[in-house]
Amino acid sequence: MVEIDPKRSAQMSRIRSANTRPELLVRKALHAKGFRFRLHRRDLPGKPDIVLPRYRAVVFVHGCFWHQHPRCRLASWPKSRTEYWGPKLGRNVERDVLAARQLQELGWRPIVVWECDTRSPERLAVRIEALVLEIIGVAHGGEI
Repeated sequence: MVEIDPKRSAQMSRIRSANTRPELLVRKALHAKGFRFRLHRRDLPGKPDIVLPRYRAVVFVHGCFWHQHPRCRLASWPKSRTEYWGPKLGRNVERDVLAARQLQELGWRPIVVWECDTRSPERLAVRIEALVLEIIGVAHGGEI
């Protein structure tokens, strides 16, 4: 049986899954570009963070650690309790792939914005521009 560390448990309990700082930054940037969206629709696979029904697009704002962003320094592998963290983080990645596949089968376009993209205003601006093109480029030939 694994002993639970009360200090670690308190830290982990403060980690949110919705309305995180990176998510709020992405929402603010999309809203400033004129997009209107819904949040955390539970009826869609993966419960996307941002849903743009008009464009049949969904945006996931993934934490680099929790979703193991490839080649990202924020996605470091834990040094302790690897027997716990390995399968847990692996399941997160598998669940992401499955949700994206299911969304595509339902006619939605899943888009991922990584936490590291929101760390600097310049990098976020570049990512949001790419995101806007990804959302509207296919849907309406470039018109919002």
